[in-house]
Amino acid sequence: MKALVVGSGGREHTLAWALLQSPKVTEVVCVPGNGGTATLARCRNLALNPSDFEGIARFALVNNLELVVVGPEQPLAEGIADYLQDQGLKVFGPCQAGAQIEASKAWAKALMVEAGIPTAQAAVFDDEAAAQAYLQQQEVPIVVKADGLAAGKGVTVAHTLEAAAQAVTEVFSGKFGAAGSSVVIEEFMVGQEASVLALTDGQTIRPLVPAQDHKAIGEGDAGPNTGGMGAYAPTPVITPAIMERVQAEVLEPAIATLRRLGIDYRGILYAGLMITPEGIPKVVEFNCRFGDPETQAVLPLLETPLQEVMLACIEGRLDSLDLQWKPGAAACVVVAAEGYPDSYPKGMEISGLDEAAATGALVFQAGTRLKGGSIVADGGRVLGVTGLGDSFEEAIANAYAGIDKICFEGMYHRRDIGYRVQGIAAG
Repeated sequence: MKALVVGSGGREHTLAWALLQSPKVTEVVCVPGNGGTATLARCRNLALNPSDFEGIARFALVNNLELVVVGPEQPLAEGIADYLQDQGLKVFGPCQAGAQIEASKAWAKALMVEAGIPTAQAAVFDDEAAAQAYLQQQEVPIVVKADGLAAGKGVTVAHTLEAAAQAVTEVFSGKFGAAGSSVVIEEFMVGQEASVLALTDGQTIRPLVPAQDHKAIGEGDAGPNTGGMGAYAPTPVITPAIMERVQAEVLEPAIATLRRLGIDYRGILYAGLMITPEGIPKVVEFNCRFGDPETQAVLPLLETPLQEVMLACIEGRLDSLDLQWKPGAAACVVVAAEGYPDSYPKGMEISGLDEAAATGALVFQAGTRLKGGSIVADGGRVLGVTGLGDSFEEAIANAYAGIDKICFEGMYHRRDIGYRVQGIAAG
């Protein structure tokens, strides 16, 4: 079969690579893709905008592409799955109504309350004066979130009321566009964050191995949050007992409530969790797609062919799927451009990619493009380098061994990815 992957990041390079691990997948087309997908065997890029639903449908139908996989949240929120399904295509990704679970934090919070899912207490405002008045009665730290999609930004953990007030003003300033038409103010939760990406066909919901991301730019989790500087899986912070609670208290109620709302949700339901010191899983947020960089750590551990997993979700037979995992661990370290997550340069030539792959590391390209015969940096998060191993120590060491072969001007990465894993030293 042939497949089409929508998106251009490290997650999409990983999805294309994972699909091509199956001998049944003969070709993957990426829209628009990046430098990694442009140079991946049996993969090619198509220069279409992910919002060009008509163009994507026409290409997929004419070229007999049997599966469309949507990577980013924006086209899902715009209704790409609904449109392509109406054209007779098989799409992995939820409908527009289901994508509200990420596109509107207020909508997702209301769903969690209705479902009885443990989460932070919150209040929603579409008026700045009312939000500011509410803030003055709260304790810090407190969390301020733009309601809509803000490209991984729009969330502030404020440690003073002044910082919280400034964050509210920023949301309503227009900086985040339509995402800032309302604000969610919620209590600060204490614990360790973890990610559970779950497959669902609208009836059955099954978790993939849990992962843990590192959001802050600096080592020791210092500095501003980013889209993610590295991840590892399966994270030991989610024990088997905690995963049972996640299944019973988060995943099952979420999919049951979506069904009650008349939403046939098929694809990935990603629960961003806070695991409290008492071992209680609480939902920080839901996402409607694969995480990035969690995908770069999770999918290399998947033994079952990815296209079989996706078709089982689309066709409503997830309950009969035998989901198999490789033993051991995986760790992904993100290599970023100098200045990220603020302004950063582009166009720097990247060397050492083949040498990194020769170490056994998997190099997933994110913000890159093919220019002539060279790969150049074209984004903030440029690469995700994944190491595999029988232990976390080995996986992390293999990721860094790959990174040590790579060079581009101003490249930056954290040396302490995985430091939370008990017994693992930084770097």
